[in-house]
Amino acid sequence: MISSLLIANRGEIACRIIRSAREMGIRTVAVYSDADAKALHVREADEAVHIGPSPARESYLIGEKIITAAKATGAEAIHPGYGFLSENAEFAQAVADAGLVWVGPKPSSITAMGLKDAAKKLMADAGVPVTPGYMGENQDPAYLAEQAGQIGYPVLIKAVAGGGGKGMRKVDAAADFTDALASCQREAAASFGNDHVLIEKYILTPRHIEVQVFGDTHGNVVHLFERDCSLQRRHQKVIEEAPAPGMDEATRAELCAAAVRAAKAVDYVGAGTIEFIADASEGLRADRIWFMEMNTRLQVEHPVTEEITGVDLVEWQLRVASGEPIPLKQEELAINGWAMEARLYAEDPAKGFLPSIGKLELFQLPEHLGRIDTGVYEGAEVSPFYDPMIAKVIAYGEDREEAREMLSEMLEDSAIWPVKTNSAFLINALDHPDFVAGTVDTGLIGRDGDSMTAEPVPTETALTNAAMAMVPRVLQSGFRLNAPDVRTAPFLLDGKRVDVALHGPGTDEPAPAMLVAESGAVWQLTPWRAAGGAAGGASDGAILSPMPGKIIAVDVAAGDKVTKGQKLLTLEAMKMEHSLTAPFDGVVAELNASVGGQVQVEALLAKIETAE
Repeated sequence: MISSLLIANRGEIACRIIRSAREMGIRTVAVYSDADAKALHVREADEAVHIGPSPARESYLIGEKIITAAKATGAEAIHPGYGFLSENAEFAQAVADAGLVWVGPKPSSITAMGLKDAAKKLMADAGVPVTPGYMGENQDPAYLAEQAGQIGYPVLIKAVAGGGGKGMRKVDAAADFTDALASCQREAAASFGNDHVLIEKYILTPRHIEVQVFGDTHGNVVHLFERDCSLQRRHQKVIEEAPAPGMDEATRAELCAAAVRAAKAVDYVGAGTIEFIADASEGLRADRIWFMEMNTRLQVEHPVTEEITGVDLVEWQLRVASGEPIPLKQEELAINGWAMEARLYAEDPAKGFLPSIGKLELFQLPEHLGRIDTGVYEGAEVSPFYDPMIAKVIAYGEDREEAREMLSEMLEDSAIWPVKTNSAFLINALDHPDFVAGTVDTGLIGRDGDSMTAEPVPTETALTNAAMAMVPRVLQSGFRLNAPDVRTAPFLLDGKRVDVALHGPGTDEPAPAMLVAESGAVWQLTPWRAAGGAAGGASDGAILSPMPGKIIAVDVAAGDKVTKGQKLLTLEAMKMEHSLTAPFDGVVAELNASVGGQVQVEALLAKIETAE
């Protein structure tokens, strides 16, 4: 058995790996960048090594630094987690060449499944059904547009080296293809160093079904049943569950058998996921489910599989990497109950899901109700350098409805401030009629997202209770001399005026401010003061940077006429592209942005003035 392990990752997955390793008596080594010097995974590991500046490309993505750290600390093995170098075949080979154990599949398996076009051809040869589309070498934009037309719109452009929702664009009409292709290729080149794409037919009622597979070095491959990851936003999974609703035993058997064939076709070792897309217009049917891609690593959503099978997948990874066979045979694996996972992000749904950064002055999650996988703690900083996911909230139930209700309760009981989160959005998604019915397809949020992203408002009762903790007893008593016990007074709720009903005696020790936590959201209530000197915003034509980032596209020039909603420029931050648009019809009176420029939060990038 491996006795010491370096985790080549950060955040919640690094903490997750450390937890299993510790239970197995394995010594752990963390690596960290400047931004992560005080991170939770650094605190929890037995030893930690600094590997460079905050940007991932200067630290977590430099394999040589990680291998050097492993050798310097005496680590026998390297676990890559997910993301970063987890599906980099060259890094996996370099680890092996350095005499270290790679906790993952063979480099040849990663290579075989790493490019979506080659993987689909390989799967077709192995008898696994694949989605119709174009997977050729010709990447000329005009030729790709022609192929898209032959496939028939809508189509999906996908980076062949993509993953995690990056490098993917749905195109509904031929007129939109050229711009979508350029955006997809630009994002793919930035994220994966490869702008090669394939084109697939876009399934109109798609469900995302995936199967957890596991192989060992003794020729054994098993599956641990399926997960449903259909609730997605911009191709990024939002809520995952296991098993898949509406899956009958016959379809499950065919799907899981196809997944095992896929894994065996590449001589797979370790944890992997075979992802399928299903046309759910007539329910889940084996003849309407096609191979999409394979993720040659542990998945973000692996906890739901662990919850319904009772298996620790990280423990399995470490045992198999040590040369042991898979601990259980296929017939010993079974589905018990239902599990759901919600990805809790530091982002503001009411502002277009812009990432939210800063210090977590309040970070409370209900661990007594279910499982919480996180890589942060109260007092930690959410930086702009990495993915904004701060926790995974996992609920278990005897059936789907029990799991859904428990997950909703866990999210409602969360309290995080001042960093904004998507908790209220997740609660609304769980309550959507289609999700309740188990008939979600991947386009649900695109269609009904407005109903889920509405900015929550605290109840009058919650506001009153908070306000009364700020009202001096003597002041409230004075009002009761000549007036009813109930009156209203102005306060500031996150800087905006709100009139709050006051009743009761007040307090001898009034608080200067109060946090109002309700339904997964948190607001700050402060005493009323006259507003003044507010910074300019989009309402007055000032286009400010919502966060630190890099300008990757500028679509206008000073003096250009623009219309409301027209894209002005694109900012790259926290591994995502963010388009900034014109707030109204007008003229670009000022432009302070250029491609490649680094900008800070609230930097004035452009100024729009109404046309004369």
